[in-house]
Amino acid sequence: THTHTHTHTHSSFNPQHPLLRASVSTSNMSSFSRPENLGPAEVAYNDTAAHKYATNTRMRQIQLQMAERAYELLNLRELDGSPGKSKLILDIGCGVGLSGQILSENGHIWIGTDISRAMLDVAQQIECDGELMQHDMGEGLPFRAGMFDGAISVSALQWLCNADRKEHVPKKRLMVFFQSLYQSLARGARAVFQFYPANVDQLDMITTAAMKCGFSGGIVTDFPHSTKAKKHFLCLFAGVPASQIQMPEARGVDGAVPATLDGEFSGHQRTRRKVRGKGQKRDAVKSRNWVLAKKERQRKQGKDVRPESKFTARSRRRF
Repeated sequence: THTHTHTHTHSSFNPQHPLLRASVSTSNMSSFSRPENLGPAEVAYNDTAAHKYATNTRMRQIQLQMAERAYELLNLRELDGSPGKSKLILDIGCGVGLSGQILSENGHIWIGTDISRAMLDVAQQIECDGELMQHDMGEGLPFRAGMFDGAISVSALQWLCNADRKEHVPKKRLMVFFQSLYQSLARGARAVFQFYPANVDQLDMITTAAMKCGFSGGIVTDFPHSTKAKKHFLCLFAGVPASQIQMPEARGVDGAVPATLDGEFSGHQRTRRKVRGKGQKRDAVKSRNWVLAKKERQRKQGKDVRPESKFTARSRRRF
């Protein structure tokens, strides 16, 4: 266990701040059914749920949008001043690989962990680029020290606040997780978690555990005045004193609300869609264009890739 401590982190998090308390207490948690209330994650994210995450257009769009925002907050360009360099990123609670898709599109290598075997099976079926591992993050991450240049997580962190088994103690599991994450990150690296705190007490428990493990950072709440668009991001810095960090700016703090898809899409997402072209969508999974783009990403990552032919991505006849 590291002995790195900070003396200024309390001012960075301050979960008791009245604006933060109001932001969480009036959050959109009541507007949807929380999967955490359905039982352990490996039960809630069964074969049916995994298939829905991979095929339901709305769910995919929301997950991709949150992953894009988490990646933006990760701000890898500041890490070493070489924006074109491929980084190794940890995706915690990777699910079917949607957040990993964002990492791959930006030229990075990633390793994904998830407790749900069903979600990982779907990720393998759609041939995501990352290496996958079934693992309970509450038991600590099994990676060597300083291995990752960054970490992202979408809709997973709040699960550690649950005691789904007799032996589960949320505070202890959070400490074990954040200690192992701190050790796994290179000094100066960031970790960004999009998560759904049920209440201020959960938020306090999570941020306190992160601080005790050496992280500096804080909470970024996008669109705090919107019921549907509000999203919470925990932005952590490994090995950076709180006095030296610059927290990212939240979106929509002036009351602006995104106007597409019931408030779920941010202006950044709309800009990306305009860049792709009007009416242009992502290539369908396993289509020829999708396969060619994947092969090109793998070549840039230095992997051995078969050359294209007229048979590339062609459907095989089954006998």
